[in-house]
Amino acid sequence: MKRFVAGGLTLAYELRGSGPPMVLLHGGMSDHREWSRQVDTLSDAFKIVAWDAPGCGKSSDPPQTYRMADYADRLAELIEGTGLDHPVVVGLSWGSTLALELYRRRPDIPCGLVLAAAYAGWAGSLGTDEVAARLKQLLAQIERPAGEWVNGYIPSLLTERAPQELADELASVMADSRPEGLRPMLLAMAEADLRDLLSTISVPTLLLYGEEDLRSSRSVAEEMHAAIPGSTLVLLPEAGHQVNLESPDRFDEEVRTFMRSNG
Repeated sequence: MKRFVAGGLTLAYELRGSGPPMVLLHGGMSDHREWSRQVDTLSDAFKIVAWDAPGCGKSSDPPQTYRMADYADRLAELIEGTGLDHPVVVGLSWGSTLALELYRRRPDIPCGLVLAAAYAGWAGSLGTDEVAARLKQLLAQIERPAGEWVNGYIPSLLTERAPQELADELASVMADSRPEGLRPMLLAMAEADLRDLLSTISVPTLLLYGEEDLRSSRSVAEEMHAAIPGSTLVLLPEAGHQVNLESPDRFDEEVRTFMRSNG
């Protein structure tokens, strides 16, 4: 892991490969290891940066007041500081909302967006009651040892067909989450509403969703697709929320095709 200091925080990131640049943004309760398969396979043709967001993995914990704009500003500093020139920004779940916030604040940075299991923020894509229920449950759970609760989330992230070793791998990454990092991430996601941004996006945008995603449903996918001009929506069969893990070959194929056209 490499290190970069931005906004008083130490950001950890993995840098692999050479070629057109790509930035990978993980979801909540996770870190750069969520992208291990893509880092291994896609670095044969692309220069990849996969970061640990503030409060995740080996990055510093942010102030508890951090919200999506703060994360986006740190991300912009990392991208510019590592010399990436107009990368394609790939975000999954929480990372998809961060990618949108980066585009809002710095539309000059991304040359394209790949949004997987994406939301326009929880407030922008889910009903008020659903946002409140998710936030209440998670804020309470993260105060307990992660081993007591992470396994309960796996059925909402992977389909029942997923191999046990994949479920165990995902649970192991999630178990390394820490409350000081998760709390501002959750609050940022719950408050984020980027619906007004979607119609202004002018870079090529690929939307990737698992057909069996229980957290960002098909209705969310279709709303995002309808709102982003010229976007492409691909639904990957037999995959859930962690579409990059459960359908890695098809995911990579779609990303490669997009990069060849837009990277």
